[in-house]
Amino acid sequence: MRILMLSHYYAPEVNAPASRTSEHSRAWARAGHRVTVVTCAPNHPRGKIYPGYRNWLFQREVIDGVEVVRLWTLLNANEGFLLRTLSYLSFLVAATAAAPFLPRPDVIVSTSPQFFCGLAGRVLRAVKRCPWVLEIRDLWPESIVSVGAMRKGLAIRFLEALEASAYRRADGVVVVADSFVEHVAERRRRREAIHVIKNGVDLDLFQPGDGAEIRARFDLGDRIVAAYVGTHGMAHGLDTLLDAAALLRDDPRIGFLLVGDGAERARLVERAREMRLDNVRIVGQLPKRDMPAVWSATDVSLILLRRTETFTKVLPSKMFEAMAMARPIALGVEGEAAALLAEAGAGLAVEPENAPALAAAVRRLAEDAALRARLGAAGAEHVRRHYDRAALALRYIDVLESAVAARRGADGARAAVLAPRC
Repeated sequence: MRILMLSHYYAPEVNAPASRTSEHSRAWARAGHRVTVVTCAPNHPRGKIYPGYRNWLFQREVIDGVEVVRLWTLLNANEGFLLRTLSYLSFLVAATAAAPFLPRPDVIVSTSPQFFCGLAGRVLRAVKRCPWVLEIRDLWPESIVSVGAMRKGLAIRFLEALEASAYRRADGVVVVADSFVEHVAERRRRREAIHVIKNGVDLDLFQPGDGAEIRARFDLGDRIVAAYVGTHGMAHGLDTLLDAAALLRDDPRIGFLLVGDGAERARLVERAREMRLDNVRIVGQLPKRDMPAVWSATDVSLILLRRTETFTKVLPSKMFEAMAMARPIALGVEGEAAALLAEAGAGLAVEPENAPALAAAVRRLAEDAALRARLGAAGAEHVRRHYDRAALALRYIDVLESAVAARRGADGARAAVLAPRC
């Protein structure tokens, strides 16, 4: 099968959409499918091109058997709503202009967010005349209203209309959480061809090992390390982490590590400095290859989101990496994520944006090595059984093949109706 995948982010970028798309694409290519990914020059999150790349109109490379087409886009840091929106729109324009030069696929997949990347699939569907599967990793624009980036108004209503239209026009919709199904079905006006393919983890890459180098690099010593690994954005409520660290500042056994980047990172660094949090290390983004070592240096994984109704529907992708690395989780997310944690028996759930509750959970895990080991082992077993990215990628292929078969069946029926009769 020939698969054309549209994603604003792709390896060597290390954020969640880049990881999901690159790991699926690599697995599809290994299974014998011809995969082309259309994306940007790697620049997340600072808007600066990675070494060895340029922001050209059209360039090709091959990564792990996947043909990667990189298009020119407007680059900017992952902060500032207007500039980011212009960047996302530039990808839609670039993908539309590049459409005649892209290979003819059997199926198109576009992933959203970013929203306009998702919509680009609809445009290419018309040009290439093949089925289009829309992947929804976050409920956009609902999520930007939830974090206060935009207020409900005419612009949001327009975006919601585009969202609903995309759901209806797609030949299939893939969502990453069970909670998304009702949202999509209501706007799609039907339930068929909505599929749940949750996030997972590359079990070949994420293997527990020695975290000594990371501990030495960031002066963590022999402390119990409570680590947040991921985007430092408006949605994540990381002030709660700093407030919890302040409550534990007099406990020399415990240290906090923040790995990643995002719109809130500079402010968090300044706030930690003002609070004189000597027990906190905010180290920025690290390469994907360092992630197993980071997790190996971690004793407790911190996974946080702000307390909103929208975030009760999400499953943070970093949960699966933490479980794969047998790290117990202190989870400040309600809803489906908390239900998954309880099912796996992989950690302690606390109320979102509740610093005393988070501090108490970290202290409890720091004081009980047997509890940490038990929760970590349970999470590792659960993720091996249910969230192996390679197995999920093959399930995804079944979804794509069903979309292709349905389209061919519909085309055949239409041809029969239009055929001349004697």
